[in-house]
Amino acid sequence: MTKQHLGHTARKRFGQNFLHDNYVIDQIVTVIGPQKDQHMVEIGPGLGALTEPVCELIDALTVIELDRDLAARLRTHPFIASKLTIIEADALKYDFSELLSQDKSSDDKPLRIFGNLPYNISTPLMFHLFSFTNKVQDMHFMLQKEVVNRLAASPGNKSYGRLSVMAQYHCQIIPVLQVPPSAFNPPPKVDSAVVRLIPHQQKPVSLINEDTLHKVCAQAFNQRRKTIRNSLKESLSEQQLIDIDINPELRAENLSLQQYANIANAVDSLV
Repeated sequence: MTKQHLGHTARKRFGQNFLHDNYVIDQIVTVIGPQKDQHMVEIGPGLGALTEPVCELIDALTVIELDRDLAARLRTHPFIASKLTIIEADALKYDFSELLSQDKSSDDKPLRIFGNLPYNISTPLMFHLFSFTNKVQDMHFMLQKEVVNRLAASPGNKSYGRLSVMAQYHCQIIPVLQVPPSAFNPPPKVDSAVVRLIPHQQKPVSLINEDTLHKVCAQAFNQRRKTIRNSLKESLSEQQLIDIDINPELRAENLSLQQYANIANAVDSLV
């Protein structure tokens, strides 16, 4: 059965679940705190549940929407169309640096990105957005609660994984709000939460090469049940792990961001 909301059918392939609870919407907009003269960007505005109240507070908003029907609705919106710059694009592939002027002398304001993200793309979208954090002031996203838990997880926690390590390398992670399924139409089968991500002005660890951190995290967590002696053997030998004070008997979820940075730097030092 298809689910209709405000005359629009929620499309499963886009992972659409539309916010409709006004109390929750007000809470989210308060958490985002949009201000005039900021460079606000919404990913996946959908039917405008967040777009409309945000536009009441500011004069201009850029929205990125993949669904052509929803983009068309926003273009003809009776109250906010004049404030919107609508970009029809897949946020997973979009180059967010295009939103900033290429003119080095211009006073570009950093991006403030927000959105109720489709659950089916939230993790790959996070990784994509991390590559633009030097252009971003902050990000506020509604996500599956489990994804927020993974973003914020500490070593030793069952939610801790590659997403936790890379997110915490790039950003300070602050869970700010829990949202029940009843706030959406159709209601998802999971709880949701809003998270604030603030890019670090200075990264918490030093790296020779960021790509190596990606690589060793992927190796370790793709075989998370194995000890790192085995999962990382293509990158470092057991003795090389011991040489940087890392116990080769540990598993991927036991290592801190600093330890992953030490491993990545050791790998790069071998080249």
